[in-house]
Amino acid sequence: MSIVRINAISVPKEKAEELERRFAARAGQVESAPGFEAFELLRPTDDRDEYLVYTRWASEADFVAWTQSQSFRAGHQAQNNEGPVSSNSELWSYLVVQHQEATK
Repeated sequence: MSIVRINAISVPKEKAEELERRFAARAGQVESAPGFEAFELLRPTDDRDEYLVYTRWASEADFVAWTQSQSFRAGHQAQNNEGPVSSNSELWSYLVVQHQEATK
């Protein structure tokens, strides 16, 4: 089964648009990574200040390989050059034990 990594990023409200802009600018950097299955950036719809970065991978090894890749370093280096938008982050890990696609 797949693994899911969720990066819960605390972002002050005044920097939320900047976070979204940075993720949009990085589009295409992870999609071709071996074992990559899905990405979603989730914006809070309540008073929380945490964005969730959801990625799904075929295996733990695929996720680890991506975090050690040039593409990963390049995407995160660009953020470092512009300064941080988040005040904190926490990485969560889950194993997908059930998955259901919509029926059309």
